[in-house]
Amino acid sequence: MGAGDLRRVMKEAQRLQAEIAENQRKLAETEVEATAGGGVVKAVVTGHGELVRVEISPEVARPEEVDLLADLVVAAVREAQTKAKELAQEMMPPLARLLPPGFGP
Repeated sequence: MGAGDLRRVMKEAQRLQAEIAENQRKLAETEVEATAGGGVVKAVVTGHGELVRVEISPEVARPEEVDLLADLVVAAVREAQTKAKELAQEMMPPLARLLPPGFGP
């Protein structure tokens, strides 16, 4: 591989690194939501899967339903995190996984 080829590869790696960093920034700003129990519990996470908030409809906030409510919260959070992971995989360029360690954001 000649010097010109190496410069081209390095330039492409830098471009790819910048694209990955931009997508990471977008993911951090993106909110993904999921519901459980027919929409009575909603979980909202960032594109990185970090929990932002949980919304609970008043009709399920009864003391005798606390176990069911807890299960619905867990289900909604897990679904939202799964959606965030899928979004992140869609946004990352396929070549990103080929970058050597230290080239990613």
